[in-house]
Formats: sequence, structure tokens, C-alpha cells
Amino acid sequence: MATLFEIRREISPRTRLVLAFLSWGTVVGAWFALTHWGILPPFTLPPPAGVVKAMGRLWSEYNLLGNVFMSWWRIGQAFLWCVAIAIPLGLLMGSFRWLHELINPIAAPMRSMPITAFVPAFIALLGMEETMKVGFLWFGMFFYLLALVVEEVNKVDNSLIETALTLGAKRYHVLWLLFRASFPAIFGSFRILYDIGWTYVILAEMVNSRKGVGYMVEAARKVLDFERVYAGIIAIGIAAFLFRWLLTLLEKKLFPWRQVGQRATESAAAVGASSR
Repeated sequence: MATLFEIRREISPRTRLVLAFLSWGTVVGAWFALTHWGILPPFTLPPPAGVVKAMGRLWSEYNLLGNVFMSWWRIGQAFLWCVAIAIPLGLLMGSFRWLHELINPIAAPMRSMPITAFVPAFIALLGMEETMKVGFLWFGMFFYLLALVVEEVNKVDNSLIETALTLGAKRYHVLWLLFRASFPAIFGSFRILYDIGWTYVILAEMVNSRKGVGYMVEAARKVLDFERVYAGIIAIGIAAFLFRWLLTLLEKKLFPWRQVGQRATESAAAVGASSR
């Protein structure tokens, strides 16, 4: 028991599973208690049984799978545009200081801006159809990825660059070296990028949408069907988790040495902790 309170002490997979069930069990138990004893009004927090039934109605009557796929397609388009622009630009910014100092004064404040404030601007510029939704999602993800690419490129050891130049590498060879050295860490950030996309897609789909998880939740809210609202929120969480899991699986297949390095670090930490 005392080992649980050791700083950075690793825990077993079984303990992780038990703690996950404990945390979710606590949430569901509190939800059940709040609704069973009428502590909160039903329209603010519907009972769990009603939400489970609403989940079935979303699947059978409201095309849950089609709405999830439409949201994923919008996020996927924005994601691809984001990767296609942010990675080359971030690579150049991390390589040439003058370009970084030219672009960063604009990019840095954008990461702190509330993206919701830009909805009217995107409607005015791009209308209210698909282009606006994809553009809005791209805007929400782009500056985060750009900053991360620059950071990972800057982390590449200068000795690698100096060795390449000593061996006669051209400028484009060095840029390719920087890309290859930083890309595994950049790919690992795609999971968070997708989480950001799922966060913003709800807002984008509340504007003149006829399909998507955001539209599905907003349509339920307009008729005060809060059981369907909460069922939609849970469906969004499950969909986002599944896509994140797929990206994690793909990262393990593409970059297995990163997992080996992490396990070696954890083992070293465990050995160090046991020797104290």
C-alpha cells in the first residue's frame, strides 16, 4: 500500500484496470444517486436507464453511425489540410530562425484566442456549408500542430546536423534529416490533435447542419429531449476514444522503437525506486 504513494512509482496493468473501473463506477454511482433521489431536476440530468434507451433510439431511429461518420469525415479533411501545411511550415520555421521570427508573432497569439469568437467570421467568409465547417476545424487545430512541429524540430540534436554537413549533405538533405528525426514525436501528437477536432466539431455542426454528431445533439436540445442529448454526448466520447485508440495502435506499428524506449525508461525508474 505504501508503494502507491511513491513519487512516479509505476503500477501494474491490473491495478490500472481496477482504478479505471473504480473511477467510472464512482461517476455512474453518483449519477444514479442524483437522479434516483431527485436531487437534480430530470431535465438537467436524466436517469441512466433513460439515457441507455435513448442510445438505442439514436442507433435505430437517428442514424448514429452515419452522423458519427460525417463528423469524422469533417475532422479528417481538416486534419489532412492541417498536416499538409503545418508540418512543412513548422519544419522550415524550426530550421530558419528568420522565418520563425516572421511567422511566430502571428501564430503564438492565435493559440490563446478563444476559437468560438471566430465562428461569425468564418460564416461571413466561407458561408454556412461544408467549407466553413472544415475551415473552422482546420483553424482550431492548425496553430497547435504548428507550434508542436517547431518544438520537435528544435529538439533534434545539433550534432546530427553537424555530422550530416561534415559528410557533405546538402540543405535539402538536412531538412529531410530534421523531418525524419522529429516525425515520430509529431505523429504521437496526432492523438491530441484529433481530440481537439472532436471538441470543436460540435460547435461547427451546430451551424446549419443536417448531419453530424453536433447536429444530432443540437436537434435533441431544441425539443428538450435531454436523454438523447446525454446519449449523444456519450456516443461522441466513445467515437473519439475509438479513433484515438486506432491512432495509438498505428503509432505502435509505425514506430515500435518509441515503445521500447518508454519501457526501458520505466524499467530504469522502477529499478532506481526499488534500490532506495
